[in-house]
Amino acid sequence: MKRPIFLPLLVLAFAAACAERSTGPADSRFDTDDLRISASSVHLKGGANAEPSFTDNGLSLSTSGELSGLGNGDVLVTLSAQASVSSTCTNQGGNQAPGQNPAPTTVTGSVAIPASEIKNGNTSFSVTTTAPTTPIPGAPGCPNPNWTESIDDLAFTSATITVEQPPGTVVLTISCTFSAPTSNGAVSRQSVTCSSS
Repeated sequence: MKRPIFLPLLVLAFAAACAERSTGPADSRFDTDDLRISASSVHLKGGANAEPSFTDNGLSLSTSGELSGLGNGDVLVTLSAQASVSSTCTNQGGNQAPGQNPAPTTVTGSVAIPASEIKNGNTSFSVTTTAPTTPIPGAPGCPNPNWTESIDDLAFTSATITVEQPPGTVVLTISCTFSAPTSNGAVSRQSVTCSSS
C-alpha cells in the first residue's frame, strides 16, 4: 500500500507557516510596545535649568513641577525634606518656654500618578510631605519628660524628589538645597539649587 506523498508536504508547509508567524510582524509589534512602556531619560520639562517650585507650609513642604521623557507605566513621586525644628515646651501648670531646638527632622510624602495621566511622555506632579508628630514624645528639648513639647515650625534646609516608573524602579532623582532655611510661604527660586541624576 502506497502512502500519499501530499501528507509530508502538508506537514512541512504547516511548520513553515508557524515559523514565519513567530518571527514576523507580531514580534516587532511586541518589541515596540516594550519600548513604549519603559521610561527613557526622564527629566523636568523646561530645559537644562528647569527646577521644581517649593512652598513652606509651616509643618510641611510642597513641591510641584512637570516631568518629561516618561514611558506609559504608573509613576510614583516621593518628596523627602530635611528641616530644623522650632518648638515650645509647656509644663503641667500651662507655662510655656521655648524648646531647646530638637534635632533636625526628615519628613516625607508621596503621590501616585496613574499611566492614564501621562500624555506624550509628560505629566505634572504636586506632592506634600506629612507633618511630623507633635507633641514630640518624651519632650527631648524640654527640662524634663513631664513637659509637653509642641512643634511650632519647620525651617527646611534641603529636599530630594525621587521619581519611580514603575514604582520600585527609580528613573530620576532631584536633589535640592536652600541657600537659607525656608520660612512660611513660597520659596524663592533664587534660593534653590538643584541637581538631577
